[in-house]
Parts: sequence; structure tokens; C-alpha cells
Amino acid sequence: MVLLSSTSMAFAQSAKEKKSIEAEVRKLDLAQADANFKGDTAAINSFWPDDFIINNQFNQVDGGERIRKGIVTYSSFIRNIEVVRVHGNTVIVMGNETVVPKGTSPDAGKTWHRRYTDVWMNVKGKWWMVARHAHTVPPPQTTNG
Repeated sequence: MVLLSSTSMAFAQSAKEKKSIEAEVRKLDLAQADANFKGDTAAINSFWPDDFIINNQFNQVDGGERIRKGIVTYSSFIRNIEVVRVHGNTVIVMGNETVVPKGTSPDAGKTWHRRYTDVWMNVKGKWWMVARHAHTVPPPQTTNG
């Protein structure tokens, strides 16, 4: 029992540490979105490990090949982070995105509204986006009144 108590204390983080980690990962999450927008595959690969996995808006699970190979590119990419939760060396980021694919990308010129979840993990002092889920949703409803 003492071992369990000691182990759980090793992963305990102060509120200040969590805020610092949250700020760092928020910055990385937005930088990753910017790399997607710019089609900067070198930058994208600096965020995604070789075993990165995504459940994408095409209802497929893959390693981000469409982005890594430049098959999907964007004329607009807006990511809105809604919540960040820090759990030790793992951080969950959730929010919404509005993107417009361009060129020969599927649905080029159409606006996609998506919900997303990004999972970041600190491995040997470096934050990696290890998993992502993105799915297309109807556009936000506006109210007239």
C-alpha cells in the first residue's frame, strides 16, 4: 500500500504546474493547426510521432497520411480550443474547427465544421500529439431575434 501512495504522489501536480503544462500544450495545439494550414509537413512531423493515429472526418483510422502526403490542404483553418485537461504526462484538448479544403483535396472549397479531440503525451521531455479524433458536424446554428 505504501508503494501505491508513493507512486500516486510522484504523479501529483500542483495547480501551478498544471497551468504551465496547459499553456504549453495549448500553444503546441495551435501551432500544429497552423502547420496543417500551411501544409508544412516538416513541422507536422515534429508534432506527430511515427505511430500517430487519427480517426479522421472520413470515418477512417490512419496515421495522418492524407496530411503528411499533402493530399488534404487548406485555404482556411481555424481551431478553437474549448477545454484542456492535464493528467500527468497526458493532456486532452477538445474543441471545434472550421476548415476549408483547397486544390485537389476532397470537398475543396466547401466549409467543414468539425469537433475534435487531440491527445498529447510527454515522452522523454517532448510533447507529442499521439492521437486525434476529428468528425464533421453541422454548421453552428444562428438565432434570429
